[in-house]
Amino acid sequence: MSIDNKDLEKVMSKLEQMEDEELAVKLLAELNECTANWGKLIRNIDPNLSHTEWKNKCDRAQNAVEMVIKKINQQG
Repeated sequence: MSIDNKDLEKVMSKLEQMEDEELAVKLLAELNECTANWGKLIRNIDPNLSHTEWKNKCDRAQNAVEMVIKKINQQG
C-alpha cells in the first residue's frame, strides 16, 4: 500500500467527522507518531545499518502507519 496526500486527506476527514472526539484525538496522535517515525527513518539513514536492515526498519514503520490508517477507516 502506498500512502499519498489523497489518502491522508480522507483519513483526516474521517477523524474530523468522528463522533467520539477522544478516540479521534487518540488515533490522530498515534498516526502522527507513526508517520514521524517513518519520516525520520527515510530521511536519516543510520550509517551503522546495512541497507537491508534500514529497509526493513522503513518497511515496519510504513506498516505501522498503514495499520493506524486501517484502524481509522474501520471507525463507523
